[in-house]
Amino acid sequence: MTNQRRQLSFAKGHGTGNDFIILPDPGARTDLSPGLIRALCDRHRGIGADGVLRVARAGDLVDRGVLGGLPDGVAAGDWFMDYRNADGTTAEMCGNGVRVFAHWLRSSGTVEGDAVRVGTRAGLRQVRIENCSGTSAEITVEMGVPEVTGVSTCTVSEQRFAGIGVDMGNPHLACVLPGLDPAALAALPVDRSFDLDPEFFPAGANVEILTELTDGRVHMRVHERGAGETLSCGTGTVAAAVAALADAGEVTGEVTVVVPGGEITVVIREDGSTLTGPSSIVAEGTIDRDALAVAGAGG
Repeated sequence: MTNQRRQLSFAKGHGTGNDFIILPDPGARTDLSPGLIRALCDRHRGIGADGVLRVARAGDLVDRGVLGGLPDGVAAGDWFMDYRNADGTTAEMCGNGVRVFAHWLRSSGTVEGDAVRVGTRAGLRQVRIENCSGTSAEITVEMGVPEVTGVSTCTVSEQRFAGIGVDMGNPHLACVLPGLDPAALAALPVDRSFDLDPEFFPAGANVEILTELTDGRVHMRVHERGAGETLSCGTGTVAAAVAALADAGEVTGEVTVVVPGGEITVVIREDGSTLTGPSSIVAEGTIDRDALAVAGAGG
């Protein structure tokens, strides 16, 4: 039976401005209904975030029916990042979320050591933690091999962009715009919803708009499926690096991706990829379900 505790313990963290509510739930007993997620992520009447990271053992999530089985490489005893978008939907993977999740595991004393295994719906992610304190850390995540799925287009406000599809465990359309500079990028309507090819992206996708690769750097904005525009997207920065390298005629390399929330270093190898960037834990406390219900969406 799920636990309908009225008081929920939480922490709040972000990776380059991509912010998350962390819900410790070791036995996976909390019913994370879409209504509860939306209420928690509401920036006016809840805590406010781009998504929720439930902290639970993978085996307990299987036992509770949250997961249909253990994803590739994930053991029953691994800590699992049960990630939910701000709109209450479930996402397969979140690179910035993994950084914040691993940071919280280490800073809270839930795990020891600087090498952490994190289970996700996209499989196991190996994480390395450096310079960790209770509030800040530098995190490197092994993100796996990006899969280029083809070429597609998207449209927003009657503007049409072409890009490459990249599967990072979740779907992306990364669009390099020739001649685009950071000022012009800032003026684009990335905050609005994009129309995608439903045959190419039947479950939707994150859309990255970025400048061409110059001196190992690109500037990027992202519209995330289920969250809208965010200040950063970990899997999106890897997809952007893949697209930028391909546009420059390269397959592998190191790319600094500048997002509105800061900078992330992405390394694309033939056998995988890494994402390195800061993580911050900024608050912890409790929130009352009844207050969320009064606000209009607590379930």
